[in-house]
Amino acid sequence: MKNLLFIASMLSILLPTAPALADKLDADQKAVLITGATTGIGRATAEHLAAEGYFVYAGARKDADIEALNKIDNIMAVRLDVTKQDQVDAAVKLIENQGRGLWGLVNNAGVAVFAPLTEAKQADLEFIFEVNVFGVFRITQAFAPMIIESKGRIVNVSSISGIWSAPTAGMYSGSKHALEAMTDSLALELRELGVHVTAVNPGSFASAGFAKDCGRTLDDTEADWGHLEDIRQWRIDRCKIQEESGHKSAAADPIVVALTIEQALFEDQPRARYLVASQAGTGETIAWGIREVLALNIGHDHSYTRDEIVQLIDLLWPYMSGKKSWNSQDDEWETHDSWIERRLPEKD
Repeated sequence: MKNLLFIASMLSILLPTAPALADKLDADQKAVLITGATTGIGRATAEHLAAEGYFVYAGARKDADIEALNKIDNIMAVRLDVTKQDQVDAAVKLIENQGRGLWGLVNNAGVAVFAPLTEAKQADLEFIFEVNVFGVFRITQAFAPMIIESKGRIVNVSSISGIWSAPTAGMYSGSKHALEAMTDSLALELRELGVHVTAVNPGSFASAGFAKDCGRTLDDTEADWGHLEDIRQWRIDRCKIQEESGHKSAAADPIVVALTIEQALFEDQPRARYLVASQAGTGETIAWGIREVLALNIGHDHSYTRDEIVQLIDLLWPYMSGKKSWNSQDDEWETHDSWIERRLPEKD
């Protein structure tokens, strides 16, 4: 049962002691870099943080977007395509030369393409991972020294699709599942340096990325999704409606996610995950996580009983809910260790 001790210890390190924070109204204005800040969640977050008095470096690719962002108080647009290393390097130099330092990094830039895995194009999979995974990798490596120096925060904008998936969403979900794993590893690696790393998991919110995927769907007249062709036709119908409306999304306003990102960046006791979704999306995500835990528990020599799983949940609940601070060196481990010992086979 030592495996359970290891798993629980991995969970506990995702609740580190938060770095000491100065009030956001202090003279030292905290600076945050947001990738993909031209539309959707990124734009809403940039505008909100700037209005709250933080300084925002807003990543953008197009001249028109850069010009528009630079007109907003407390925002400096940065030409930043996360797939181009030369632009990443130039952004580092620009922000270093500004002399403000960097408190927060929000890895928000992302793309989405939907198709059955049996019918999808490899180029689409590579495109998604180039932005959603390798883009985060490039940006994080480049700006990690500045974040470490400030003992700041890194927020990765993941998705509820990083927890579960659905037909035709395998490529997108795969990239977000990868981001979830990267977030956990980075949190472990930077914890002792005073940096907190977290993931924000939004549900369905207004996003230009999904509108662009609609455009690709409508343009690809030769696509054939085989036995899932009915899903493609449903998507075509939905995309046509969206196109006729001028791509006005019926999804929720991303300001809700912006407020959550602010919380992850600046609250005194940051969490490992921030789920922000509709009631249905929240329920499905939590249910999926529970199903996965139960599936892992079935059919082997070390399975736990229902009562034991409930007991473990009760043990972890105060720490995962933030009611107690769980440090790996404190006395709380004695309670956990004794629980594990009760499940170990008696020695001869």
